[in-house]
Amino acid sequence: MRAARLICLATVAAALLLPASHAAGDTTGSTLLGRAILPSDAYQPGPVSGAAVAPVNGVTPPFPGQPIPGFSAVLDAGHGEFWGMPDNGYGAKTNSADFLLRLYRIRPEFRTARGGSGDVDVLGSLSLRDPDRRVPFALTRADRLLTGADFDLESVRRAKDGTFWFGEEFGPFLLHTDATGKVLEAPFELPGARSPQNPYLTSPDAWTIGQSRGFEPMARSIDGKTLYPMLEGALRNDPDPRRRIINEFDLRAKRYTGTTWSYQTDAAFPKAVIGDLTAVDEHRFVLIERDDDQGAAARQKKIYLVDLRRTDASGYLVKRLVLDLLTIGDPDGISTPARPGEFGVGNPFSFPLQSVESLEVLGGERLLIASDNNYPGSDGRWIARDRPDDTELIVVHAPRLRERPVDAAPRPRERPVDSDRGSARTLAVIGDIPYGAAQIAAFPAEIGEINADPDVDRVLHLGDIKNGSSRCDDAYFAARLADFETFEDPLVYTPGDNEWTDCHRASNGGYL
Repeated sequence: MRAARLICLATVAAALLLPASHAAGDTTGSTLLGRAILPSDAYQPGPVSGAAVAPVNGVTPPFPGQPIPGFSAVLDAGHGEFWGMPDNGYGAKTNSADFLLRLYRIRPEFRTARGGSGDVDVLGSLSLRDPDRRVPFALTRADRLLTGADFDLESVRRAKDGTFWFGEEFGPFLLHTDATGKVLEAPFELPGARSPQNPYLTSPDAWTIGQSRGFEPMARSIDGKTLYPMLEGALRNDPDPRRRIINEFDLRAKRYTGTTWSYQTDAAFPKAVIGDLTAVDEHRFVLIERDDDQGAAARQKKIYLVDLRRTDASGYLVKRLVLDLLTIGDPDGISTPARPGEFGVGNPFSFPLQSVESLEVLGGERLLIASDNNYPGSDGRWIARDRPDDTELIVVHAPRLRERPVDAAPRPRERPVDSDRGSARTLAVIGDIPYGAAQIAAFPAEIGEINADPDVDRVLHLGDIKNGSSRCDDAYFAARLADFETFEDPLVYTPGDNEWTDCHRASNGGYL
């Protein structure tokens, strides 16, 4: 008889196996697991753009369509696909009026130790637009497609109801769209923070946060109820130029709560900016702290972990180094052979790109990091600095994610717990589903209803994902795993007798 393999809780990523060794000199034990590259000139359908961009790195605008100038945010969309979001295009409000704001659906075919092309397939896109005139100030285009002269998108998170929340830097604002990119309501402004590009400035000198120092990083809580938009730079009048403030935004109430946390950049890099902020679990988050240099000049491209419950004696979040992007082990030679003129590949592998702005937690101590290539301006991957950087996506094994939190005093709450809810949690409990073809077909809709319920914190499946007479085949269990991966809340699954102890039956395949 054949032995059955039951897939239960783990997300299987067989192509990204964890090697045992790492680079000499790397104190974090990190290892490159995969790398994929989207060419810098991968123009997408759309109007000619870049008319106000100066020639650089051998590229002369305008461009024959819409370039993808890297990704300022990447979201896991499941099944090996991701949402990749470019920023406002060409770096300034004045030169990006012909750049359309989009969210691209992509599938990286990572090159790994087991093979892979290393290419990135662009599957499609959605365009941000405001046909219902929710944005109260003037937009660039008469058709109200949003452009890089309207908003400087830098971060995006998806809510449990399927809508998107974008963090941007001209306000800085939070922008809310439906699942297709249509603006749903007026942008949300952060009290006390206005950039020089803010349309509501009362005078040119009334700004309080510097240009391009808004919501580059923004996390969503694991339970899907809270956003954590973080200021990339220091407030204008902050006596500590190293302070970066994390804000709390209640997605149900659609308002800032007033709760904040302070993060401090490394002393050697007081002007460092924060590239992204992503939740690891209920309390812990990883973020990118980086300088603005590239190539051999890059010195600070690091990922730190913070716990919102833990601060030091000065009130700053305690941080722990998880990954130095300039020194990543590549014992399997995933980054080799080097392309002609390529800098920073081999063992150790380096990610010395100017704008490292995307960070996604994949599970299993794996992180996905992607670059914004500022097309056609950034050139840090090339020794001669004479051609545009491509958009790179890498998957890194970061074992420090599993380490216990640092020993520091828990941070007291700055606001009371809702007395009506206390610390109660709402569980969605299901079982005996899906049975048969009809329930299998309806199961995604059932999951969608649970995802859309803002009160649900956890999902518990009590088992029996098939009836007692159907086969215990790998293909069936893999299909149910794919269903499970679409739950947006943490899922606990306990195998039932139908998919475990009954699998020895002849009708189930005769497994032992």
